[in-house]
Amino acid sequence: MNRFDFYRLKPKTLVPSSSSSLPSSLRLRLRFPLHCQTHDSSMERLMQSRIKPINPVHATYGVYRSRFIPLVPIQLAEKFPRSSCLVMDQRKSFNSVVASVQPLKASTMGHFDNALPSKEVLDVWRTAEAVCFDVDSTVCQDEGIDELADFCGAGKAVAEWTARAMGGSVSFEEALAARLSLFKPSLSQVQDFLEKQPPKISPGIDELVKKLKAKKKDVYLISGGFRQMINPVAAILGISPKNIFANQLLFGNSGEFVGFDANEPTSKSGGKATAVQQIRKVHGYKVLVMIGDGATDLEARKPGGADLFICYAGVQLRAAVAAKADWLVFNFTDMINSLE
Repeated sequence: MNRFDFYRLKPKTLVPSSSSSLPSSLRLRLRFPLHCQTHDSSMERLMQSRIKPINPVHATYGVYRSRFIPLVPIQLAEKFPRSSCLVMDQRKSFNSVVASVQPLKASTMGHFDNALPSKEVLDVWRTAEAVCFDVDSTVCQDEGIDELADFCGAGKAVAEWTARAMGGSVSFEEALAARLSLFKPSLSQVQDFLEKQPPKISPGIDELVKKLKAKKKDVYLISGGFRQMINPVAAILGISPKNIFANQLLFGNSGEFVGFDANEPTSKSGGKATAVQQIRKVHGYKVLVMIGDGATDLEARKPGGADLFICYAGVQLRAAVAAKADWLVFNFTDMINSLE
């Protein structure tokens, strides 16, 4: 039995009892699924020659069976020629769909009235004498402590605590202590991590820092992360170690983890705000801006602290934080261009 014999054995109800009186081409259309039909003459020649046809299901897999294509938004799907789906490699088509959908992320800005900066916000941004950056999920594309924990085998549990801390549902010092207690990184583990997983710098941050420095603005890194992991980031961006405010991991004589320096202002809730206030007081800056993604960054905007808080959502969009920002951005290019 060949493939066409198989189709002829389909239930009789698919073909009217009087179909024998119908033209052969119409009988073929009744027997075969729509996506298996070809031109009548071609089908008849195939039947006569007994050539083994291509499996119709596999031939049309990209159109009828792909689990990726339905994910394309309707407004995008209408722009693609239907015929292109027939020759698209499934793995490549998935990547191209993701690339096409990603820009729609910017449509999220429509939910916030601070996505377009006011004249007052732009004036503060342009006249700032100092700019302070959060590091994790802002300057870098990940959360350093989460990556280190994952490297040490405790990634999931630590990431849950990080999310709670960044969302403001628990105090920062509680979250910091809890996260470190879950995996207690040794000095050798930290060194191994830094060697095997170099910093993942966010796109455009290096250009922004260069632009700020060219305009004689001082740049600082203020983080609830650890100096051991932030020093390499500062080196890449050309930021002096003295302009880093971060926590310090402590190790024993044998390199074992013993805790963190609780005297660092960034080890406590409100620590970034305290660090910004110290920076402003020591250097006498008249205008200072804080840029970050989390609740601890938002806290820095207070009397004696930052005059402006810019929420960077290019890595993580935390809605509660974004809604309270003076300016919400999804890329550093907008900030670079606005300095002109």
